[in-house]
Amino acid sequence: MFTKLLIANRGEIACRIIKTAKAMGVRTVALYSDADIDARHVAMADESFYLGGSAPADSYLKASAIIDIAKKSGAQAIHPGYGFLSENADFARLCEQSGISFVGPTADAIDSMGSKSAAKEIMGAANVPLVPGYHGDAQEDQLLVDEADKMGFPLLIKAAFGGGGKGMRIVESSDEVLEAIQSARREAISSFGNDKLLMERYLRQPRHVEVQVFADTQGNCIYLSDRDCSIQRRHQKVVEEAPAPGLSDELRVKMGEAAVAAAKAIDYRGAGTVEFLLDTDGSFYFMEMNTRLQVEHPVTEMVTGQDLVKWQLMVASGSELPLTQEEVRIHGHSFEVRIYAEDPHNDFLPASGKLNFLREPEQSKHVRIDSGIRENDVISNFYDPMISKLIVWDESRPRALQRLVHSLESYQISGLKHNIEFLANIAEHKAFSDANFSTDFIDRYGESLIGMASSDEHTALALAALYQLCARKAEAKACAINSQDPYSPWGAVSGFRLNSASLHNVALLDDNHDIQHLELTETLVGEQSLYQLELNGSHLVLKGELKGEMLHAEISNHAHANCSDTHKTSGHKVKVPVSQTGDDFTLFINSTSYHFRAIQTEIDEEQECLEDKLKAPMNGTIVTHLVEKGDVVSAGQGLMVMEAMKMEYTIESPFDGVVSAFFFEPGELVSDGSLLVEVTANEAPTEKSEA
Repeated sequence: MFTKLLIANRGEIACRIIKTAKAMGVRTVALYSDADIDARHVAMADESFYLGGSAPADSYLKASAIIDIAKKSGAQAIHPGYGFLSENADFARLCEQSGISFVGPTADAIDSMGSKSAAKEIMGAANVPLVPGYHGDAQEDQLLVDEADKMGFPLLIKAAFGGGGKGMRIVESSDEVLEAIQSARREAISSFGNDKLLMERYLRQPRHVEVQVFADTQGNCIYLSDRDCSIQRRHQKVVEEAPAPGLSDELRVKMGEAAVAAAKAIDYRGAGTVEFLLDTDGSFYFMEMNTRLQVEHPVTEMVTGQDLVKWQLMVASGSELPLTQEEVRIHGHSFEVRIYAEDPHNDFLPASGKLNFLREPEQSKHVRIDSGIRENDVISNFYDPMISKLIVWDESRPRALQRLVHSLESYQISGLKHNIEFLANIAEHKAFSDANFSTDFIDRYGESLIGMASSDEHTALALAALYQLCARKAEAKACAINSQDPYSPWGAVSGFRLNSASLHNVALLDDNHDIQHLELTETLVGEQSLYQLELNGSHLVLKGELKGEMLHAEISNHAHANCSDTHKTSGHKVKVPVSQTGDDFTLFINSTSYHFRAIQTEIDEEQECLEDKLKAPMNGTIVTHLVEKGDVVSAGQGLMVMEAMKMEYTIESPFDGVVSAFFFEPGELVSDGSLLVEVTANEAPTEKSEA
C-alpha cells in the first residue's frame, strides 16, 4: 500500500476520499484553486498545493501541473474522484508514464468506454443487450438527419464523450432534428472538448438501473448490488437507491452477470458502473459504462457494508478484491438525495452565494452526510452547485424512506435557494413510495413536486410576524439592560396607546418579492402577550418567545374575530428553527424554508416582470446571438444563448418588438441580473425594456 495519496478533485468527493485514506493510515495531498483557498477539503488534508484560477481549465483540469505536484509532494498515487480528469485517458496514461499509480482503470479501458459509440460496438460483441441506434464515425449534419428519419421518433441525441445529461436532446419529430444536433454539439464541445454525437431510439418510460462492478489485477471481477437512478431531471440523477426495487432475483443476476461481462470485455480494473435502461417488459439494454467511482456509490456501501474507496486503494496497490461473488451480502435498503443550491421555482437555475446558515441532520448508522461545505462557505458559480449528499439506511425500503423524510425535515439551509422541499415532495409522493416510477417521474409530476401555494404559507407568514415582534422585544430588553435606566418606558415595545388597543405593524418582503403589511393587536394576559391577526379570512391568535435559534410558538385559528376566547390560544405548540442575517431571516417548517426580509421603508411594488426576463438569470457566458440588432421579434422567440454550469439557457423575448441593442458579445462573461439585450415593444415604441 502506498503511503501518500494526492486527490485530484475538490468538494465532497475529495473529503470522502481523505476520510478513508486517513483511516487506512495514508497521508493525503489536496489541491485548490482561487475559489477553494479556504475549502473544507483543503483543511482536512495533511497538506495542500495551489493549482491556479477558479475556472476548472485553470486549475483542476491542468493535468501536467497535477503530475508535477504529485512528484513534488512525494505522492505515489492519484485518486481523480469523479468529474474533471476522472475519465480522461490521457491523464491516466500520463500517471502511468510518470510512475504514479492512477486509482482507477487503465487508460485503454477508459478509451474503450470514453466513446459511447465505440463502447456499444464492444458491448455488442460481448453479447450485452443494446438499444438500436446510430453510433458511426460519420458526423455530417445531413447524414445524422437522414439516420434519424430512418430510425423513427422519438429518438435521443447524445454526446459520444461525457455524461451527466450534457449534450443530450430528446427529439420528437424530423423538423426538430437539425436544431437539436447543433445545440447538442455546442454543449458537448463546451463540456467534453469533443462534439461527436450518437443517436438511439428513445424508450418513453424506462427505468435507469445500474450495477456496481469491481475488478482487480488478478483477473477477479464481481458485481456489488444494483441501484435505481430513475428519478432524474434533465438526465441528472436526483434520487438514487439500492437495491433497485421490484426486481426479481433472476433479473438481478442477469443484469449483474451482463455488467461483469461488460467489464471483462475491456479488461477492467477498479470500480466501475454499468448503466442499463430497464423497459416495462423486463428487458434491459446497455446504456454506458462509467469508468470511475459514481456520485451515488454510498448507497451501495450502506447495503453491502463495504467501503468502496478502500477497495479502490487496495486494488490500485495490487491487492485482490476483499470478497468473492458468493461472499457478497445485501442487507437493508438505502436512499441518497443530492442537496443542491438551485431554485426549483425558477426552472432549477443554479444558485451561487454565501451559505449563511447550515444545520445538518444528526449522523448515525442510519443517516450519513457526504459534504464539502461548511456554514459561511461560498457556493461558487465555477463548479457544480451540489451542497451535499444525504444518505439514509434501514432494514426495509419503507423504513429507509421514513428516515429520508425525517432527515430532510431537519436539514436547514439559508442564504441561497435550495432543493430540499423538492426532494421531500418526491420522497412523500405516493408513486415514489409505491416504487411506481420511470425516468419521466419528475416530468410527469413536476407541479406537485415543486410545490404550490398552500395554507402553510399563511401560517409561515403569521409566524414570521410573530418572530419579528419577539425579536423586537428581545432586542429592546437587551438594550434596556445595558442602558443607564433599564426601566425606561422608551425601552418597551408593547405597542401601548392611551385609550386605544396596542397595535404593531410589521412589513415583510416575502420570497416572491411581494410586500406583506400585517397589523397585530396585542393583549396582555398576565405577563404573556397574545397577538391577534387577520389573515386570509381567518382570525389568528399567536403567542411565542425566542429561545436561541428557535421560536417557541402557540397558534390558533378562529373563524371570526368576535369568537369567544380569542384571548386564548388553542394549545397547538410548534418549535420553529429560525436563522437571521441582517434584515433577512428564514423559518424552517417541516422540509420547507420560508425566507423574509423585514422592511422599514416603503418599497416600490411595481415589478418589471417583462424586463426581468431579458436579464441574465445567473452568472454565465454568452454563447451566441440568435438574432441581429434591428430584427423584428415575436414573444417567446429566442434572442441569445448563454451558458452556465455547463448548461445552455435561451433568453427569449417577452413580447413582440424590435431588437434595439446587445450589451454582451459571444464569449463574454455576465453576472446574475446583468442587462443583456434591449427590445423596443411594438405597442409602445417610446418605452424600452432593457436587459
